[in-house]
Parts: sequence; structure tokens; C-alpha cells
Amino acid sequence: MAAQTLDLSKQGITVKKVLRNSSPAAFYEEAIKYDQGSAITKEGALVVRSGKRTGRSPADKRVVDTPDIHDDVWWGNVNISLDEHTFDINWQRATDYLNTRERLYVIDGFAGWDPKYRLKVRIIAERPYHGLFMHNMLIRPTKKELEHFGEPDFVVYNAGKFPANKYTEGMTSEASVDVNFKRKEMVILGTEYAGEMKKGIFTVMHYLMPKRNVLSMHCSANEGKHPNDVALFFGLSGTGKTTLSADKNRKLIGDDEHCWSDDGVFNIEGGCYAKTINLSEEKEPEIYGAIKFGTVLENVGYDEETREVDYDDISITQNTRASYPIDYISNAKIPCVAGHPNNIIFLTYDAFGVLPPVSKLSPEQAMYHFISGYTAKVAGTEVGVTEPEATFSACFGAAFLVWHPSKYAELLAKKMREHGSNAWLVNTGLTGGPYGKGSRMDLKSTRAIIDAIHEGELDGVPTVEDEVFGFQIPTECPNVDPEILLPRNTWEDHEAYDKQAEKLGKLFAKNFSKYKDGSSEAIIQAGPKVSAEG
Repeated sequence: MAAQTLDLSKQGITVKKVLRNSSPAAFYEEAIKYDQGSAITKEGALVVRSGKRTGRSPADKRVVDTPDIHDDVWWGNVNISLDEHTFDINWQRATDYLNTRERLYVIDGFAGWDPKYRLKVRIIAERPYHGLFMHNMLIRPTKKELEHFGEPDFVVYNAGKFPANKYTEGMTSEASVDVNFKRKEMVILGTEYAGEMKKGIFTVMHYLMPKRNVLSMHCSANEGKHPNDVALFFGLSGTGKTTLSADKNRKLIGDDEHCWSDDGVFNIEGGCYAKTINLSEEKEPEIYGAIKFGTVLENVGYDEETREVDYDDISITQNTRASYPIDYISNAKIPCVAGHPNNIIFLTYDAFGVLPPVSKLSPEQAMYHFISGYTAKVAGTEVGVTEPEATFSACFGAAFLVWHPSKYAELLAKKMREHGSNAWLVNTGLTGGPYGKGSRMDLKSTRAIIDAIHEGELDGVPTVEDEVFGFQIPTECPNVDPEILLPRNTWEDHEAYDKQAEKLGKLFAKNFSKYKDGSSEAIIQAGPKVSAEG
């Protein structure tokens, strides 16, 4: 593989051997030679190791505080501020290190399938694995587009093998992931986990797009037989977002990151980054079939003799992943653009057994539940621990937000009103009681509910208002037992249900109290009819 002549002087890089936008086959060759621990599986995927860190390091993410962005940013635990001088130190540390390497890998690609809004991104890295990963995750330019790529809009310096200096002010570990919107640069030190690059670009889009009246979203999206039949799926881990959006009868627009502009929905990415823990062909055939030549398998276990992958092996991490181009999904829609969504689906796993399997939200309630980003899980694995634990993540992806959550919620409601979109809350969790007594909603019923939403079969059906949350609960749904639609009726002890519902409502109210400043009165009033204290 020949090195390309590429002037990186504006990026402070003087290394002569720069391999730009290499083919997957060439990346394989480089990885086997230079990326320790790499191997090729029986199916042809490239197995890699991400080093000591096998997931993102949110506590080490920093946003450079400059006067031009200071009043825009939602500062706090998500966006921890960093001064410009310290960023300069880390940038110099990264570029000094990268300039000691014999060869570097550069990927020039796009973030955003709509040419009107796409961002030209440059990745500079020393590991072939990182190059192939971003080859998959960014939108790949055509040969002509690459020839006329010019200077990038945003540059990522991945010096992940080299640690941050712990004596540098503001550093909390050997890892530091710093985003500088003024310089349009991102520096990665001390972590080789590839997801930092992917989510770093998502963070950049989360800041830039709302400035252009475009809603950036952490969600999956698909399209039915008609161009105006578009659905968005929001949900935290374990709610069924991947499973329910992967539908053989619908085209996949994308699995994780999208934008909603005045023209419709578009995917930010050129690939998918799927969890592979306990993956099987039977349960998730689309993802299973996408793992082949060109796919990066991160931190999975495999048999060194047969090269067969063991997706149940969590000896390295439970966060095993696969990165592949989106066109590896057989029913992907290319280009990944679509019309305006007519249905927005918030998925939640309610371990309290309170929420109905489906409820319809007003635009104001959609804003409230969007900001809340609720799901629940069992508090622990110790014997006798049965109390559910509520989990909230603003906009179903708080870790990647830059503006206050209400900024995204207001944009959501505005676009819903403009385009007549419906919003639904779908509970894939428990029914008939809380954890230990209730049972999980069966997948067949949940799929029937999703199908009914897609087909418009819940429009105009009789509804009742939930006494605590105020949303409308359909009392009829094709192919679903009407008994399970009203959760109170599925509990033997109705009084116990009422207490549990009030308890969950208070948890919502308590969580939302930290977002009141910056939220409109309409959002605040759309919450549960209980107070955090009352």
C-alpha cells in the first residue's frame, strides 16, 4: 500500500508516510503487521483490541470554554469546561507524539448524508484499527469527492496510545478527550477505545445542527413502503431499540445518530456500531449477517485455531462491538435520507410495572418525556434485591448533548407541530406487577403495537387518560389482548398499583427538577400530576 502525499502542515503533522483513505483490504494488511492483537475471523471480520479501556470515558471528556460558545453550552457533569491554554498543551502533546510515528492513517469523510448539512471530517490516527473503524463509521466520499475534499471542517487527533499528563491542570486520569469548537479540533489522549471518535463527532453535530434549526438525535430510524412513512426510535440500553427498528418489512435509515431538518431526516453516519454480546443469527439476523470482511470486531473472544467467534465471551468486556458499513444491512436505505417522521417512538423498560404498553403523547408531553429519557432496571444482583431503579438520561443520550436539553426538546415539539408527527411511549418492560411479580411484555404484543403505530391503526381508537402521567392510553389495538393495555387492570392489587404509580411519578418529578431552569412552563406542566415531595 503506497503512502499518499498529503499536506498536513495545517494540522501540525510532518510525518511523511501518510496512508489516506485506504481500502479495507489494505487496512487488514496494516493491522496484521502493526496492530498487536489483531486477527481475522472465520467469517472474514477483523478482530481488534482497544487496550485497557473498553468503553467511553465520559468523566474525562472536556469542552473548551471560549467566549463564542460559553452562553450556549450546558455546563456541568456532561460538558466539563477546559481552558484554551490546557487544550493547547494537550494538542501539542498529541501532535508531538504522532510526529514520532513512522506511519499515520488519515480518513477524510463526511458526517451527515444531506449535502446541505454534512461536515467534512478528518481523522488522524496511528492505529490501522482506528482507520478502518472510521472508514466504516463516516460517510465514504467518492473518488471525485475525495480529490476535491480540500481542508476539513473538523479534525480529530487520535493519539490514544499516549497518555495525558496527569500534572496538567484539569486532567483527572491518563485519558483526556477534548473538543474545541473554536479551533474545530478534537484531541484524544490515553484511550484507544474507537467509540470516542464516533461519539466525539456526534457531540460536534449536537452543537452545530441546532444552530441551523436542525434537531440532532440519538435514535434509530426506518422507513416503510411509502416515503412519508418514517419512524424514529428513542431508547436507552435494554429497551429494544435495535430489535424493534430492525424490521424486515421496513428500510433502515440508521441505527444510532440522526438529524431532522426542514427537508426531513438524515443519518449522520455511514456505518453501524452494534453491540455483539450474546449475538445470534436467530435473534438478530441483520447484524449477524453484517459481520464479514470489512467489519471490525472489537474486544470479542474467539477460538485461535478455528477463528470462530464466541459472542457469549465477556472475558474482556461486556461491551463487545461490531463496526460495519451501513450497506452491509440488506434492507438499508442508501442514501440514508428520508422524509419527515410521522411517528416518534420513545421506548422504555419499566421495571416498576406501571407504564402501559403504549400511550400517546401530546407535543408538550413528548418534550417532557424526551428530556426525561426514562427506563428502569433491577437495582442489583444480590439475593433478595427486587426493588427497581429508575434511570434517566436527557434526550435519551445525555452524554452527547452540548446545549441544555430543553433546546432539543423545543426543537422536537416545533417540528412535530409543523409536520403533524405523533409521539408514543412504548413500554417493553413489566406488566402485572413490579419486578419479582410482574412478567415482561411479550415481544409479539410489542411488535403488534409497533405495527399498529406504523399502519395508523391507533389513530382515533378510544383512549383513557392516565391519572398520574396524564397521557392518553389506547384501549384497543389490533392483535393485542385489550386486558394488558390498561396496566392497573393487570395487577391483582389495584391499591398497590396506585401507590407504585405515584412513586414512579415522584421519581420523574425529582429527576426533572434539575431541568426546570431553562425549560418552558409548557414542558413543566406536561409532567406527572405529583410533586417530587408530595
